[in-house]
Amino acid sequence: MSRKPVHLAVYDTFADWETGHTTAWLARVGYEIRTVGPSAAPVTSIGGLRVQPELSLAELRPEDSSLLILPGADLWDTSDDLAPFARTARAFLDAGVPVAAICGATAGIAREGLLDDRAHTSGAAMYLAASGYKGGERYVETDAVTDGDLITAGPTEPVAFAREVFGRLGDVFEGEKLDAWYRLFHDSDPAAYETLNS
Repeated sequence: MSRKPVHLAVYDTFADWETGHTTAWLARVGYEIRTVGPSAAPVTSIGGLRVQPELSLAELRPEDSSLLILPGADLWDTSDDLAPFARTARAFLDAGVPVAAICGATAGIAREGLLDDRAHTSGAAMYLAASGYKGGERYVETDAVTDGDLITAGPTEPVAFAREVFGRLGDVFEGEKLDAWYRLFHDSDPAAYETLNS
C-alpha cells in the first residue's frame, strides 16, 4: 500500500523522547518519516541530538502528508519562534490532514486558537490557561485525546500519544492489537505480547 509520508517537525530544543514510539512504529509499517525544520539548517534537540531537516516548513504542503507531528520544545514557551508551525497545523486541519501535538506544542496550537472548539489535553489545564486560549471548558484530564483530526497529549504520555496516532491513521494497529500494543509498552504487560504477535 502506498502512503503519503508522515512529517515530524524538528526545531531547536525539541523533546526527542516524545515521538519515538510514534515514528518508530509508523516506519515499521511502511510510512516514510520526513523531518521538517524552520529552515534547512540543522537543529539540536533537548537531548543534544543534531538533526538535519529534510525540508523546510515553507516547503511543506498538507496534500503531500499523512500526518504532521509537533513535539514539545522549550521554544514553545520562551519565544514566538515556533508560531509558524502552529499556523501550519491550522492549514493541515483545514485541509483535513491530521495533526498530533504533544507537550509544549499543545500550548503553541492553543495560542493559534486550534483548541478553542476541540476536546484536548496537555500537561495540565493551568499550563494551557496561561496561553490565554478560550478552550478551557474543552480540556480533558486524561493521557491523550483525539478530536477529529487533532491529537493532543501531555509530556509524560508518549505511549498514549502513539496509541492515538495509530488509532487515527487506522492502518498500524486496530482493536485488540492496538490495546495490546498499549498495554505492552505502557504497562509492561507480558500477556499483551501474545495478542500483539498473534
